[in-house]
Amino acid sequence: MLLTEILKFALRYWFVVIPAVITGWLLKNKYNRGLNKYPGHWLAAYTDWWRFWDVWHRKTEKTHLKLHRELGDVIRLGPNTLSFADPKAIKVIYGLNKGFTKSEFYPVQQAVSKGQRLPSLFSTTDEDYHSKYRRCVNNAFAMSSLVSFEPLVNKTINVFLDQTGKIFASTGKSCNFNQWLQFFAFDVIGDLTWSRRIGFVEQNEDVDGIVKFIGDFLSYAAPVGQMPLLDLVFKKNPIFMLSQKWGLNNTIFPATRFALARSAERAGEMDKVRETGLPPPSSKGTTDNPGGIDLLTRFTQAQHAHPEFMTDREVLTACVSMVFAGSETTAISLSTVFYMLVTHPRVYQKLMEEIENAVRDGGIEPRETGTVSWGESQKLPYLDAVIQECFRVHPAAGLIVERVVPKQGIEICGRFVPGGTIVGCNAWVLHRRPEIFGEDVDVFRPERWLEADAAKLRDMKATMFQFGAGARTCIGKNISLLEIYKLVPSFLRRFEISLVDPTKPWRLHNAWFVRQLDFNVRFTARRVQATV
Repeated sequence: MLLTEILKFALRYWFVVIPAVITGWLLKNKYNRGLNKYPGHWLAAYTDWWRFWDVWHRKTEKTHLKLHRELGDVIRLGPNTLSFADPKAIKVIYGLNKGFTKSEFYPVQQAVSKGQRLPSLFSTTDEDYHSKYRRCVNNAFAMSSLVSFEPLVNKTINVFLDQTGKIFASTGKSCNFNQWLQFFAFDVIGDLTWSRRIGFVEQNEDVDGIVKFIGDFLSYAAPVGQMPLLDLVFKKNPIFMLSQKWGLNNTIFPATRFALARSAERAGEMDKVRETGLPPPSSKGTTDNPGGIDLLTRFTQAQHAHPEFMTDREVLTACVSMVFAGSETTAISLSTVFYMLVTHPRVYQKLMEEIENAVRDGGIEPRETGTVSWGESQKLPYLDAVIQECFRVHPAAGLIVERVVPKQGIEICGRFVPGGTIVGCNAWVLHRRPEIFGEDVDVFRPERWLEADAAKLRDMKATMFQFGAGARTCIGKNISLLEIYKLVPSFLRRFEISLVDPTKPWRLHNAWFVRQLDFNVRFTARRVQATV
């Protein structure tokens, strides 16, 4: 009876009730968990729609940096979201055994197959599942595994260098370098994962629309991830999921389709690995496979060792994750390195002198291909300084890396934050802390990494956030470093790079990862032996 009377009243006085409900909801958001004491854009206190629209405009890294510089180390990004700029927050938010979990931003990025989500190491919010999953595949990504990965990376580097000469340098055609580097990164992942390149570099095209799909997917996931409920309406609604499960909708992610096809091609081989495991390592520390042990084999070996957890779904998810996360971020970092070199001639010349001196002095073997090994690249201090500075000025991720405060609440940088609050740091903000990196934080200057004393260098490295931090640090970090440290000097030995139009800077597109657009260059072939 009471409910009926309330309903009648609401219908009769709807013009009063609706504004009252909206006002109450907005006030509840503003004073939620006492977060009203933190400054931010005035709309952020009332609704997550502010976050959504800011991310939709693709310049969020600039928004966050501007707000922190104007308002301080803690700013409010939404009714339940805080961003921290103090590097001391890293150890608390992302440290081991602190009780933080990933937010609902991440499941938005889960692939779907046959109506089932494919939670990956990156996208799962279940810490126990993540811990078991990571334990199974950790060895595949250890630094010691670089020995077996290098031959696989070498194959793609050689093809990439040859194709660069054939398609661009010998013809004088301009190159959309950010896309060309993305093609390289995708093909490396193909070789590393399945011992088979996807075909981007050979064909100089987006094979099966995979690059476009991932770009569009991230452009969707970044803003929708600010309001994850929208994903349950747009992409993962019950009707879509059931239609896939029942076979009425055969839509499948292109990356997932490619992974399924490659796995099917090697089903017999993987059945054997799943049953008996890999043969024992040789005296050199690897199996007798001169081409290297690819990740599909390693993931299947993990299935042999941990059959109680690693199912075919986990193996597929791990392979698909390599395509999603293992290519985009590496391509962004490579583009940054080459762009900073061509726009900073002094740095370009200094790095070339270091490389040429290393060849002349025997630090780099004078191979006909011009390639540089991982071990050789680690003996080039200025190369390391350039790459570290590029990681600093243009980290791949351009949003806060979200975590949920444990239910009991926790103190972060002297401030008690209630349980359930979403908190995080943005690498673009952390990497521009003057007290850590110097007053010239907005300047690209690799020398800062060589001039710093031991204590300063330790603080700088502890603040670097391009691969995340803690237990959820990017598991593919070592693979990415292998690609970057090998390709940069190898490419510079083979080609000179110049901008098509030095007056036209590239454009940035922040869709979770800050991709570069319109990085148009020309290449001139160099005589490799001339450096000896």
